[in-house]
Amino acid sequence: MELFNGRPEDAEMRLEREKRVYDYLDDLHIAYQRVDHAPADNMEVCREIDKSLGAVICKNLFLCNRQQTVFYLLMMPDDKPFKTKELSSQINSSRLSFASPAHMLAYLDIEPGSVSIMGLMNDKDRVVNLLVDEDVLKDDYVGCHPCVNTSSLKIRTDDLFNVFLPSTDHTMTVVKLVGE
Repeated sequence: MELFNGRPEDAEMRLEREKRVYDYLDDLHIAYQRVDHAPADNMEVCREIDKSLGAVICKNLFLCNRQQTVFYLLMMPDDKPFKTKELSSQINSSRLSFASPAHMLAYLDIEPGSVSIMGLMNDKDRVVNLLVDEDVLKDDYVGCHPCVNTSSLKIRTDDLFNVFLPSTDHTMTVVKLVGE
């Protein structure tokens, strides 16, 4: 996998949602590196991409409450197990479950396997609440998908949370996941 600086030179064959991510980041003057790859549909493939990027791609989970009225995007290190009970107590929401692909598409313009913080740029009504495990904030870079799972981006953590995130009118809640 070859590491490139910035957007693809020839983006004609790319999906519109991916091109919008590059436009958005470029408009914010956020530098990023990119690697193109086969669909990253499991964490094993993501670990290979991590090596190419030199950054850890977070595990991103799209969750909701039982009534499907409150939605969450959880970013956490890929090596931590997810324990619903542990997170529920921190955000005062019982019975968390995975949100439907229809909600994912409606709010983030993302399909399963491509969940990413980049989708928050599409959530104009701020329906989705961002939850970030504290360990994600410790690294200099974060790896994420540009709303498709055939490319991955390496972005400075500071740019992601202090430039990109505020531009989407979202805030984050920092959580501490132990996974035990």
